[in-house]
Amino acid sequence: MATFSLERTTPLPPDEAWRRLTRWERHGDTVPLTRVTAGPPGPTRRGTVVVARTGAGVLTFADPMEVTVWQPPRADLAGRCRMDKRGRVVRGWAEIEVGTGPDGRTRVVWREELDVRLVPAFLDGLLARSGRLVFGRTVDHLLRRA
Repeated sequence: MATFSLERTTPLPPDEAWRRLTRWERHGDTVPLTRVTAGPPGPTRRGTVVVARTGAGVLTFADPMEVTVWQPPRADLAGRCRMDKRGRVVRGWAEIEVGTGPDGRTRVVWREELDVRLVPAFLDGLLARSGRLVFGRTVDHLLRRA
């Protein structure tokens, strides 16, 4: 399993950073050949399933993730979302935490554990670095755009 985390700070208030990071369909904007959907319709909650479909033609795979923790930020408490990956190709989990850091700015922490079928364990370091790069780019993009 590859495990990685990344951290960002932003001048956005926590609730706005949370809103931007949990607009699931926007996550595909920075990952080539990826489309993200979420269901059932309505606001995200425990049980929402987010599916990232990556690839082209017959070389497409789905990364379904079920939201198992959904706690939007409050004035006194950081927000936290956990998604458990339930796919045939990608397993593991992802967590997003949004709160106020010690400097008063909004602090975003993204943690993820990936187990990709048919990727041998000796490539976990490369997978973690790639994940940090891809998701770091996604987080940066989402925090910059309304």
